[in-house]
Amino acid sequence: MGGDGADRRVHAVPPALVERARRLAAGEMVPATPRYASTVVLLRDGAASRVDAEGSLDAGGSLDAGDRSVAEDGGEGGPGSAGADSVGSAAGAGGVAGTQRSLEVYVLRRRTTMAFAPGMYAFPGGSVDARDADEEVAWAGPDPSEWARLLGFSDVRLARASVCAAVRETFEESGVVLAGPTAASVVADATGPDWEQDRVALLGRELSFGALLRRRGLVLRSDLLAAWDHWVTPRVEERRFDTRFFLAALPPGQRTREIADEADRLTWIRPGDALAAVERGEMNMLPPTYHTLAALTKARDVKAALTMAATREIRPIMPTVALDSATGDSDHSDESDHSGASWVLPDPGETDHDEGVLR
Repeated sequence: MGGDGADRRVHAVPPALVERARRLAAGEMVPATPRYASTVVLLRDGAASRVDAEGSLDAGGSLDAGDRSVAEDGGEGGPGSAGADSVGSAAGAGGVAGTQRSLEVYVLRRRTTMAFAPGMYAFPGGSVDARDADEEVAWAGPDPSEWARLLGFSDVRLARASVCAAVRETFEESGVVLAGPTAASVVADATGPDWEQDRVALLGRELSFGALLRRRGLVLRSDLLAAWDHWVTPRVEERRFDTRFFLAALPPGQRTREIADEADRLTWIRPGDALAAVERGEMNMLPPTYHTLAALTKARDVKAALTMAATREIRPIMPTVALDSATGDSDHSDESDHSGASWVLPDPGETDHDEGVLR
């Protein structure tokens, strides 16, 4: 995980929320009901990294090397798409240094004008739409009942909607389409103007994702997603989300595109480099993004990340607020970062959380 500085920065509660935390603790405020949401962590095997004679990856770590504003050559997938073979190998028995591809994730910086998490780096994602529960969508991969088991839904309809929203939001915010003409294929290229027209229509709610898939004769590829995590926005926030996180490899031939609706910067970056950027104060992010990246530092490539996902135990994580001694509460003052409070994650096995609603 990142250093102590990064941990303090990520887990410090913004000053604007400290007063809300006090009111909540005093019973003077009713928490907002969270909305169901889906987030997708796009992965690819990125540019080759040096490997020394002991087999250790070069740390790299410069944010500037991979970061692009949406006014530049924003976030293209290029030759580093998932599934590409390694361009070299780790040091073998002979101790010869070489190169190998390393895992990269796609993140975007939310515009400072956004109502939720302004200026924060995040993954593509957003609220689940009631229309995402469309039962007429052509479907490949695990069926909704299996997704309900994986994601912790008691209602199969909600599981269907959550998966559909994950695929829809990925397209809306990155231009990547996790669907294909058949159950064994995927869209080869979604960069044409007709695709952009459809994306804009989705954002304007003039078109549902199910209608888009039917008109184009596409099958939703739920097998291209892997369940990863479940985070619920803390009760002190005005806007709250009950969010399922997924992993997905960038499909061969596709690339991410410049999409400036909600983001002003886009980048493919190694998880470790992102954590280092947080440590240096170059990137800001909320705990779910930070902890996801920290977990993915253990994966050398896309295949390893997806293997990790298959063995994860998914439980709801709803951070709470610990007010430091200056605000007259708690003994967590060593964890705060001069804001008067810090986010505290639940103990392993704790599952208390507020259930979302579908709107």
